[in-house]
Amino acid sequence: MSDIHATAVIGEGARLGERVKIGPFCIVGDDVELGDDVELMAHVVLDGRTQIGPRTKIHPFASLGQPPQHLKYAGEPSRLVVGADCIIREYVTMSPGTAFGGMETVVGDNCYFMVSTHVAHDCHIGNHVLFTNGATIAGHCNIGDYVILSGFAGLHQWVRIGKYAFVGGMTGVENDVIPFGSVLGNRAVLGGLNIVGLKRHGFDREDIHTLRQAYRLLFSNEGTLMERVEDVAAMFSEHPLVMDIVDFIRADSDRSLCTPRTGRGG
Repeated sequence: MSDIHATAVIGEGARLGERVKIGPFCIVGDDVELGDDVELMAHVVLDGRTQIGPRTKIHPFASLGQPPQHLKYAGEPSRLVVGADCIIREYVTMSPGTAFGGMETVVGDNCYFMVSTHVAHDCHIGNHVLFTNGATIAGHCNIGDYVILSGFAGLHQWVRIGKYAFVGGMTGVENDVIPFGSVLGNRAVLGGLNIVGLKRHGFDREDIHTLRQAYRLLFSNEGTLMERVEDVAAMFSEHPLVMDIVDFIRADSDRSLCTPRTGRGG
């Protein structure tokens, strides 16, 4: 049985799971779907074709599913999908997709969005991602699993952040960040591997050592980047973590690659 405060406004078409809690002055639109055990604390606004996964908790004054901030958006029936077990803190905003980007914005499971963070239209966010206060991503960004965006970091549209990467505070990211990478600055430069994150997530010493070897080869000053990528792919073809980086670099992208300040990118 759901627990809905008397001051909440629930659209007639809204679909509520079991044991949903909706606090004072919340507004839930007609096309919103809430999974089991979702909690809206107070003054939360959910609109549009928005789906919230089980056990996700949304704090006061968050606004999810309002029309995307895109000048060409014409009311197309796009969606916002948020996964299970997420925590969404005060003043967080998330936009649905557009016809120019696949029609949906997707957020994975077990993500934590701190105060005043923003997820723009057509973004895809993996699992266990952390947005620290004020972190903002523009449209069409793709964020891998276990990524951390530090306070007031900002991402240009179409940027990809590989899994387990770390983006430092107040960093402006306009280029793709490799898996396991660590970037800082405005504009961001690649500072190395996210060694602290790798250790915290239980990667063993041998894997970390191999990643460091591959990293040094990828961003050396010999040849072009793509030549070095092919060399690394041949040398570490049996190492899946290194190949994650190789595949990421090889993939099609609208952005360039974030490289070290002394790297040659190519």
